[in-house]
Amino acid sequence: MGRLDNKTALITGSARGIGEGIARVFHAEGARVIISDIQDEMGKRLASELGERASYIHLNVKNEGEWQNVYERILLEFGGLDILVNNAGITGFLETKGPHDAEQVDIDSFNEVIAVNLNGTVLGCKYAINLMKRKGGGSIVNISSRSGLVGIPAAAAYAASKAAVRNHTKSVALLCAEKGYHIRCNSIHPAAIMTPMWDAMLGEGELRQQMIRDIEAGIPLGKFGHPEDVAFAALYLASDESKYVTGIELNVDGGILAGSEAKPEAR
Repeated sequence: MGRLDNKTALITGSARGIGEGIARVFHAEGARVIISDIQDEMGKRLASELGERASYIHLNVKNEGEWQNVYERILLEFGGLDILVNNAGITGFLETKGPHDAEQVDIDSFNEVIAVNLNGTVLGCKYAINLMKRKGGGSIVNISSRSGLVGIPAAAAYAASKAAVRNHTKSVALLCAEKGYHIRCNSIHPAAIMTPMWDAMLGEGELRQQMIRDIEAGIPLGKFGHPEDVAFAALYLASDESKYVTGIELNVDGGILAGSEAKPEAR
């Protein structure tokens, strides 16, 4: 306990799912947690549940004006920022009309996914660097995806956006190192983490359960991961334990990206 004592952390898209898991773990480890999202009621409820050292602020990450408001509030209340987790993201399946495959892609839908997933991360890094410089350093953790490392035929926009997040992470890491800012930047690449983002793909009832079984059959560790699995990876990268780690990509995927299946046969 206490690995993030006296640190201020902003987590985007943290009203539910992976972001919520990160907020809970960071708070338990002593951080002052700023929950941000566009799901205001859920975000406020989470902040109220966590209690002391937790607050909520509305933030649509694709909107630079809202980032400026968040920047000013953090500067006024906390004097700077120690940790940013750029977690907010969409697949586009529910949020846009699509389609999202490379042959039939709807460009407006494609642009919306890029605006949230990539531009939102770029803006987050921009404002975090300026806030962290005031504290003498910090850690930026960008949530990319397995989809940023491999092609996804039916989700070209999502895959492209997450690949760009991976690469931008390295650009930020090198810039901050060159300038001596003592700001580290790393990316996490989750896969098969059970969150509400899967609902549109899994459906309901027995069909959902069968799809889960089918997917888990291809995961070397044999099961879906949970938000806390990503949260503990983010905790390491946010803490001083990773003070010599920057520009890396950390896979949290049950072994999927290892390149071969190794799940034991059921007996």
